[in-house]
Amino acid sequence: MRVIRKYANRRLYDTQQSRYVTLEDLRHLIIEEEAFRVEDAKSGEDLTRTILLSIIIEQEQSDNEAEVFSNDLLAQLIRVYDMSSPLPLARYLEQGTQLMLEQQKRLQTQWQQAMRHTPMEFMRELAEENLRFWQKTLNHAPQEREGEDEDKTS
Repeated sequence: MRVIRKYANRRLYDTQQSRYVTLEDLRHLIIEEEAFRVEDAKSGEDLTRTILLSIIIEQEQSDNEAEVFSNDLLAQLIRVYDMSSPLPLARYLEQGTQLMLEQQKRLQTQWQQAMRHTPMEFMRELAEENLRFWQKTLNHAPQEREGEDEDKTS
């Protein structure tokens, strides 16, 4: 796992690449699904969660159109912290977000596959599928009729 050290001057140092990095650099690591841990350079304390929250804040402030957390949602999250027995919200959010991301990837893959095929290719495949369906249906139909005819003669 890549280790990022945070110094007192608030600078972040990537120990793997031996260079200072920004929150934007860490955001790209997240997008590329590269695991990292941020630790305090002096104490070794794990600061990963705090840095991840900082990245979210930066994202929320940088582009109003990409806003994920509305004021109402943020207020509701704050109320969850004040509940006498808080909901297991983290687990639900993690699972729901994971499901949403998987579905989005699947949809993008299907869309890309659909765009590879020309309309004529798609129509040909559809026609072949329909032909197989009707052939299968018609092949079973005479056997059923023969069985019905035998039932009538009995």
